[in-house]
Amino acid sequence: MVSDAMDKTVVVQVERRIPHPVYKRIVKRSAKFLCHDEENRCRKGDKVRITESRPLSKRKRWRVREIVTRAV
Repeated sequence: MVSDAMDKTVVVQVERRIPHPVYKRIVKRSAKFLCHDEENRCRKGDKVRITESRPLSKRKRWRVREIVTRAV
């Protein structure tokens, strides 16, 4: 999780590692998703599992399914 500043919404950054098409080195690509957190349980730094859902707002199409690990 990157941010929990909004009410019932968290920003989750997903990083994936892919081989570069020309140089064949592993590079990191990241994407940010706005996710619905009904009880405001998530905190910045938590690792969470998200699932796709119906559109909840203009940019929010994901829900927090579970908190995998808590931030220290």
